[in-house]
Amino acid sequence: MALGAVVGVLAGLSSAAFLEALRWVTEVRLDHGWLIALLPAGGLAIGAVYHYLGGRSAGGSVLIIDEIHEPTTWVPRRMAPLVFGGTVATHLFGGSAGREGTAIQMSGSLTDAFSRHARLGPADRRMLLIASLGGGFGAVFGVPFAGWVFALEVRTGGRMRFDACLPALVASFVGDAVVRGLGVEHTPLPELAPVHLSAALVAKVVLAGVAFGLTSRLFVTVTHELKRLCSRLLPWTPARLMAGGIAVLALTAVVGNRDYLGLSLPLITKAVVGGAGIVGGAFALKLVFTAVTLGSGFPGGEVTPLFVIGATLGVTMGRMLDVPIPLMAAVGFVSVFAGAANTPIACAVMGIELFGWEGAALFVVGCVVSFAMSSHHGIYGTHRAAPTAAEESR
Repeated sequence: MALGAVVGVLAGLSSAAFLEALRWVTEVRLDHGWLIALLPAGGLAIGAVYHYLGGRSAGGSVLIIDEIHEPTTWVPRRMAPLVFGGTVATHLFGGSAGREGTAIQMSGSLTDAFSRHARLGPADRRMLLIASLGGGFGAVFGVPFAGWVFALEVRTGGRMRFDACLPALVASFVGDAVVRGLGVEHTPLPELAPVHLSAALVAKVVLAGVAFGLTSRLFVTVTHELKRLCSRLLPWTPARLMAGGIAVLALTAVVGNRDYLGLSLPLITKAVVGGAGIVGGAFALKLVFTAVTLGSGFPGGEVTPLFVIGATLGVTMGRMLDVPIPLMAAVGFVSVFAGAANTPIACAVMGIELFGWEGAALFVVGCVVSFAMSSHHGIYGTHRAAPTAAEESR
């Protein structure tokens, strides 16, 4: 328990600093709209830092998960500051990326540095790396139960691993407590209104779950294929990120608004309170913006964009299937991520933590169906695509 608490403190402190930095740069970008014009230059700079200084540290979240399954060497300590700075810069200039990958990488890097300093053996080191996944996830999203389950479930094909059960539980709850204790606030989400379960409603959620799963599969495929294509056409990392920045600016000009830059949290808020102002293709636009950003190599996570994609697709499915839009948006919020990450149990738990028990049964249905449709090849899958900005210099 003591080691799990140490991991939780490391995850909580790093996540709190990161969340506050993200909040600040997002406000700066919104107040100074001209900053998005610097996204190509920012990409050039981020790419140069990773290309020349990244080394093996840039393997990202998958590197940490690989070290859990097949330990080779220590997670480099430079990973934490590199991913912190790179992700903050990505959001400052408007890249469409997330935050969970950064939280997990910082937590894992700091945890492995502690394990190295404490001279822990391979078994204890592996146990703490698993706990670091829960600590980072639970802290950055404010969902300690889901963070715990995520750490046990990720990269297991929907099966649970229990050898690190207690450390992961402690790390996730301590990480969340540290973030909240420091006064860092998460995006407020409303609890669902009472849900009257019926066979017809469950059938509609099953149909929506198919759409959620196929969309998650599309996201993974498009992002990975873009990574391969960009890596082949522009092998020099700084040039690849600069081109990605230009592409995001072009997309913004075509769309005519900036709703799909950064985290796009206002789209989630609109979706879960009724969907007013959400266009039918919002989920597809966020998917494209994010795939271009991450596919060209900008650092950052996939999860918050997947939440946005799922919630906005839920609005569309709610309209089509005549289901209350807040309910379907909440189901989509967790189900698309369930398919992309292959973590249906953690995502159902997250739905309950964020939106309350009213939709619990439907969260399970949506997440399981999405997971079944996703081909089990996800964002944390073993077969990775070509390197990102952060991966190439390993």
